[in-house]
Amino acid sequence: MLYRTITNNLLIVIFCAALGLSCAACNRTVVDGGQGPSFEAGSSPFEKAAIVGRLESDEIIESSGIAASRCQESLLWTHNDSGDGAYIFAMDERGKHLGTWKLENADNKDWEDISSYSDASGNCFLIIGDIGNSRKDRRTEHKIYRLAEPTVQDVDRGSSRKAPGIIPRADVLTFAYPDEAQDAETLMVHPASGDIYIVTKERNKPAGVYRLRPEFGSAPVKAERISDLTVPAIPNGFVTGGEISPDGSRLVICDYFAAYEFTLPPQNGGFEDVWKQKPVIIDLADRQQGEAIAYASDGKAVIATSEGKNQPLLRAARRE
Repeated sequence: MLYRTITNNLLIVIFCAALGLSCAACNRTVVDGGQGPSFEAGSSPFEKAAIVGRLESDEIIESSGIAASRCQESLLWTHNDSGDGAYIFAMDERGKHLGTWKLENADNKDWEDISSYSDASGNCFLIIGDIGNSRKDRRTEHKIYRLAEPTVQDVDRGSSRKAPGIIPRADVLTFAYPDEAQDAETLMVHPASGDIYIVTKERNKPAGVYRLRPEFGSAPVKAERISDLTVPAIPNGFVTGGEISPDGSRLVICDYFAAYEFTLPPQNGGFEDVWKQKPVIIDLADRQQGEAIAYASDGKAVIATSEGKNQPLLRAARRE
């Protein structure tokens, strides 16, 4: 009887382990069966990304979004994917930990991206998108949080999830899609208008681009679908992160293979023209699972991270 019990328990353990591996593989099936873009040496306006540091904090295990502060020099913000609390992490441009903060009136159901924004009065904000929905059937409404960017001081370096700095309040924008449930990992904020753009993550078709006016604190609103978006990879809509440049003339998005920059044409009718342009490819080198990308505060480089503990911090500089 004892032998049979041990054998049965062992079989259960093996089965669960195999199931876990299978599920993990399912998350990457599209990528493993996909095809990255072709890199042509010298054709990109960016150098190949180089490792400039590592994410020092052991609490950052799934860096799913990244943003460079518009008000504090050489400061980056990130957060974990779903499964963590409502925490944000500050670090320098080499990945050194500078502090941890908690949003008191927020939940992290599936935080996927973060952007930095400075309004006309010079007030600095962080915009966080709780926009993930991998099964496309669990959530009919999503939330975007806007919070005053914390001022990082030396005393904050010792803060952690156990003893974080406290952000007592964040403004909330609740929205739904006008068509059907969507999964998204990309949130971008236009530096002039404050309009928020959500790009969906699609496995079998182009990504969808949705726009939201910054109507925080109002009743739930409907996003407006304004465009499709494709990248030169297979699948062509599997977008995992993005940001608009500080001057509003460009945007960069990424998938698990590379990054892609779209530029407004010299003669254009407004920012919406950017979605139909042909992108240039940025080589982000090897990443474990790249879901976060941002422009440096001066727009002269893009910065990327990967999910996983103590992952590299990558920087691709724009060619002079």
